[in-house]
Amino acid sequence: MSKSVTPGAVSAILADPNPDSPEIVPELIVQVVDLKPIGNSTTRFTFMASDGKMKMKAMLPTHFASEIHSGNLQNLGLVRILDYTCNSIPNQSEKALIVTKCEVTSPALEKEIKDDLKNVGLGIILKPKQEVIAKSAAQIVNEQRANAAPAARMAMTRRVHPLVSLNPYQGNWTIKVRVTNKGNMRSYKNARGEGHVFNVELTDEDGTQIQATMFNEAAKKFYPKFEFGKVYYISKGSLKVANKLFKTVKNDYEMTLNENSEVEEAASEGAFIPEMKFDFVKIDQLGSYVNGRELVDIIGVVQNVSSTLSVRRKSNNESVPKRDVTIADDSKKTVVVSLWNELATDVGQQLLDMASEAPVVAMKCLKVGDFQGVTLSSISRSSVLINPDVPESKKLRSWYDSEGRETAMSSVGSGLVNASSRNSPASMYSDRVTLSHITGDPTLGQEKPAYFSVKAYVSFIKPDQTMWYRACKTCNKKVTEAVESGFWCEGCQKNDAECSLRYILVVKVSDPTGEAWLSVFNEQAEKIIGCSADELDRVKTEEGDEKLQMMLKEATWVPHLFRVSVAVHEFMGERRQRITLRALSPVDSLTESRYLLEEISKLKLSPS
Repeated sequence: MSKSVTPGAVSAILADPNPDSPEIVPELIVQVVDLKPIGNSTTRFTFMASDGKMKMKAMLPTHFASEIHSGNLQNLGLVRILDYTCNSIPNQSEKALIVTKCEVTSPALEKEIKDDLKNVGLGIILKPKQEVIAKSAAQIVNEQRANAAPAARMAMTRRVHPLVSLNPYQGNWTIKVRVTNKGNMRSYKNARGEGHVFNVELTDEDGTQIQATMFNEAAKKFYPKFEFGKVYYISKGSLKVANKLFKTVKNDYEMTLNENSEVEEAASEGAFIPEMKFDFVKIDQLGSYVNGRELVDIIGVVQNVSSTLSVRRKSNNESVPKRDVTIADDSKKTVVVSLWNELATDVGQQLLDMASEAPVVAMKCLKVGDFQGVTLSSISRSSVLINPDVPESKKLRSWYDSEGRETAMSSVGSGLVNASSRNSPASMYSDRVTLSHITGDPTLGQEKPAYFSVKAYVSFIKPDQTMWYRACKTCNKKVTEAVESGFWCEGCQKNDAECSLRYILVVKVSDPTGEAWLSVFNEQAEKIIGCSADELDRVKTEEGDEKLQMMLKEATWVPHLFRVSVAVHEFMGERRQRITLRALSPVDSLTESRYLLEEISKLKLSPS
């Protein structure tokens, strides 16, 4: 393995900041100095690329994170750069090196290499590479351009950038990606007007994904052009930091395409781009995802398929098709997946026709609900593949044919129905912890929401906070004042003469170990305060703030059993813990006493 850097490597990179192809990149070995993660990321790392005399800021590809976590790549180690691009740094004259392909040539050295190039000369000898470049440009590129299809010409005219190298400050770029998910065209209406929007999920040959969104004219232009599973060259788009609440892929950025963006199908080059990527969750692990924001991918063997049902929406009184599919996996658990709209009528019918064969089905982007314990539902961007060509499918098929077909299965939600019931005291005694257990561990809820039960008192309710919002009487979503009169509901897409008030507030709760602030929504707030938001607003208006504060004070220092979720979110660049009240019930003395006696019986004196 090489133990030294390439003399003048940084100068060579700056002289050719965007090589046309990896084949023309010369021998470039640099030392990794000051290796560190970007923010709180575990997959994106930055370092200073050093050749002994010069340094420049650099970033490693996300798929190289495993080399860092395994210890193969260390600070002060050496890497050979196989492909790269350079981007400008905003408000600075220098450029940043985006490494798209590299390999480790040496583990960490004892110290940083400095000024070790006295007898080397002025730089790298590039003659063999220069001959290849000249031949490629003169004999290959020019010859092929004339007869190439538009998509191929786009690839030859501009260098194809990997998705990992893109950022909001980059100029012109071209990417080559497969459409691994396509959403439906949706209509929207807000204060700025109304329009159409849809999005696609794109994957490049390295497996990196990004979500692209199109509005209005761009949506109309590209919706019929993008087809699921096909490969495209795309250019002239823009990037921005992804909204973590709504992003569907693991990427720090999201892409927007406008009507001037270029999209060309790469009809004969699809084999180089990976198919849809999955991150499967075992059926018996679904309980921790219930009512969380995170969508899940699932794979299982079809056990039963219902006929198509017609369900009437409350929001617009429209009838939508629904079909329930029961699947099982090697955890010996089953779960019901509700398919809606086209998935119910198209894919659902295929599954019904194949039900006797017990096909394997992979489903992407499903929402986890708590109906009957645990259920899954498709949404607009969900995808379903029947007998997919993935290793998990082959493994599941082998298990089912050898033993699963005769194995007794149980529903994953069967043990959780009572625990999830709003009126069941049992749910308040599972995962029982103290407040200090939650507030003392900032890592709780980082990957996905964590659920706990707590016995505590409401100790304070801020009287000067915004305690409610105007809500649609049909769907409970927030409404805005209409231009002429009444209230506009974005969810129902209609005006109503009246609206209702629904609670959304924070309360401080305390127990013997500490205190915490909980986010509380309407149903639970009504139980705590003892009246609806409409009634409390009437008291404030007619009887004044003094009466309001008296009612809030009366609601404090009453013991409750709380069921809470814990998640981590970012605010002003700072990661904070958010505790949300999911359910509550009064303390039943008899049940509480039994619980305490059971806990006492578990305690054993340690041997002396």
